[in-house]
Amino acid sequence: MYVIELALKASAFPLAVQRKKLKDANALYTTVRQSLEKGHPSLLELNCEQLKDKRITVVTSEVLAVQIYEKAALGEGIKRPGFSFDE
Repeated sequence: MYVIELALKASAFPLAVQRKKLKDANALYTTVRQSLEKGHPSLLELNCEQLKDKRITVVTSEVLAVQIYEKAALGEGIKRPGFSFDE
């Protein structure tokens, strides 16, 4: 399972959705990244494969960063990837 996580302006908590396949996760990452490159505000709706009813719509001008990581790494004692300043 892969997690696509968005860091938003004025929010301490990231938004995240999941994809089962790396190919699908990379495609969503690319979509978000391209939305950020456009530079003008638009709505971006994301859905989650893990929780079928989970949907998030964000204004692209409020997204600071996007990242992708494999969820399996969380259970192995490795520090959670993220936008944290903690070492």
